[in-house]
Amino acid sequence: MKAAERRKAIVNLLLSSKEPVSGSALAQKFNVSRQTVVQDVTVLKGTGYDILSTSQGYVIRKTPLVERVFKLKHTTEQTEDELSCIVGLGGTVVDVFVWHKVYGKVEAPLNIFSPMHIKQFMEGVRTGQSSELMHITGGYHYHTVRAESEDVLDRIEAALRERNYVVPEI
Repeated sequence: MKAAERRKAIVNLLLSSKEPVSGSALAQKFNVSRQTVVQDVTVLKGTGYDILSTSQGYVIRKTPLVERVFKLKHTTEQTEDELSCIVGLGGTVVDVFVWHKVYGKVEAPLNIFSPMHIKQFMEGVRTGQSSELMHITGGYHYHTVRAESEDVLDRIEAALRERNYVVPEI
């Protein structure tokens, strides 16, 4: 894993964690030294991430990243294309959620930001290890997408609209 991809993974991990993440845990997860993690965090701080070092680990308080929620509908066969579209344009698929008429909001974290993550997710779906949440709502689902700027989110939205995945607002 290259340094830039590892730093993006560190940000995604810190953003999705409800508790501090230790430098040792990060070093082990990414198979690097603790010193490499310290350097990565220093670089991330320099680019605008407000990462706090606590006695329990790292916590991210503020990020220069922006998020947008997209309401989407497509088939299972189009899932890989949808995810590839988002990731290929620089987005991270933070989560997936549906609004069920009985259960309310049902959600799952995804943190998909690379082709490798897409491949792992799709393999889980293909082998029957998991089923997509959209199946309980007739294909309708939402993704929170994170990116470096509103411009990137606009490009992602345009590409999803072009593929007819975005559900028109009524």
